[in-house]
Amino acid sequence: MSDVTATVDAYLEALTQTDAARRAELIAQAWTEDGRFVDPLFDVQGHAALDELAQGVIAQYPGHTFRRTSGVDSHHNLVRYTFEFTSPDGTVVLTGTDVGVLADDGRLQGMAGFFGDVPADQAA
Repeated sequence: MSDVTATVDAYLEALTQTDAARRAELIAQAWTEDGRFVDPLFDVQGHAALDELAQGVIAQYPGHTFRRTSGVDSHHNLVRYTFEFTSPDGTVVLTGTDVGVLADDGRLQGMAGFFGDVPADQAA
């Protein structure tokens, strides 16, 4: 497993990690101190805000988990992969794609999350 894959997996695990100390460890492992995450629902920056986001996910969706559904594709300082969010019984609640920017130290500096599949071209 590459370092970038380990970074991505630490980030995804942190989003639903119920142990606060372990969650903080995963966030620090995966993110720069000023890392920014945006998706259709959130725009947060910094370790404390990422932790607060994770706490909200855990509270609203107990027992749910995120997991990669693709390999991690990267070039230069960019990374992308697909994911799914599943309920405790394995039902897929949400799918999407994350596109991120890596800092020089290999941690995430920024991440943009997109839900669902890429829309079809309406002009086609």
